[in-house]
Amino acid sequence: MKAGIIGGTGYTGGELARILCTHPDVEIAAMTSRQSAGRKVKEVHPYLGGYLDLEFSERITGKEDLDLVFVATPHGVAMKEVPGLLENGVKAIDLSGDYRLKDTAVYEKWYGHVHTDTDNLEKAVYGLPEFFRSEIKGADLVANPGCYATSAILACGPLLKSGLAGGDIIIDAKSGTSGAGMVPSDRTHHPFCGESVIPYSVGKHRHTPEIEMAVSRFAGKKAEVTFVPNLVPIVRGIISSCYFSLGKDADQEKIDSVYMKQYGNEPFVHYTDNPSLRATIASNHAQVSVKTVGDKAVAFGVLDNLVKGASGQAVQCMNLMLGLKETAGLDYPGLGV
Repeated sequence: MKAGIIGGTGYTGGELARILCTHPDVEIAAMTSRQSAGRKVKEVHPYLGGYLDLEFSERITGKEDLDLVFVATPHGVAMKEVPGLLENGVKAIDLSGDYRLKDTAVYEKWYGHVHTDTDNLEKAVYGLPEFFRSEIKGADLVANPGCYATSAILACGPLLKSGLAGGDIIIDAKSGTSGAGMVPSDRTHHPFCGESVIPYSVGKHRHTPEIEMAVSRFAGKKAEVTFVPNLVPIVRGIISSCYFSLGKDADQEKIDSVYMKQYGNEPFVHYTDNPSLRATIASNHAQVSVKTVGDKAVAFGVLDNLVKGASGQAVQCMNLMLGLKETAGLDYPGLGV
């Protein structure tokens, strides 16, 4: 099968190419970049030398005979690209925020502009396979979740679905600098963040309404989320620490049972006593852990923000959408050290 990548020069576009260039069932047939059109992909992403002999094109032309296209662009672009793809019978996965939030008023509040593709927004499936696998299998358009949102929802989802915890959550999350994208800023410049922990976008981060949307769905009522993201001096990885108040019937044994039922047979999400960021780096694996402290609980979600938090999860969704083995191209462990 043939896949295309719109926006191939960024971290997520490059990571998609890194994963797909050895995929057993899918060929990368096109990668677009306006600023790098005509250049070899390996000139921009040298680690792909010997694996991908392809030039960036300015746009998808329709002549590539693609089965699926990944849109790895800033928000606001996908809603212009996706309609044409779907009209031509090409499935799409959007890695931006354009199709994640079903309420257009919420989207406009957090992203700052009007949504122009509400018809397809209605049809888009939220791309978290561990909870929405059956919907993804039948989808033509998938909204790939945000990296922070993935780590938090994986940690919180089973506990909220079980009714063992209340819907109000405090999330303290820490992410590596690759989450800020390729273009450096004053705050992500190494001398500023290299030996520091920096809270940012407190109360304003765009993954907040996405987390609220998902956890409210699981809780069956409006959930209040206090989300505090922090930048830490590593390149890859996220750990989200999620704090709950427990119901009177909740204890560690019941909680462990709930999480093992949810994740016991999952290929990429593992319930563990000792979550480790390094165990997930450069892989599509995530780790989840929950500890009770009196009448409180803290749930941890750990993953690589560029893989399970972005490109790897998108490939996982692609496999489901195209009827391929879900683990194809992704079945390898994290680095460990």
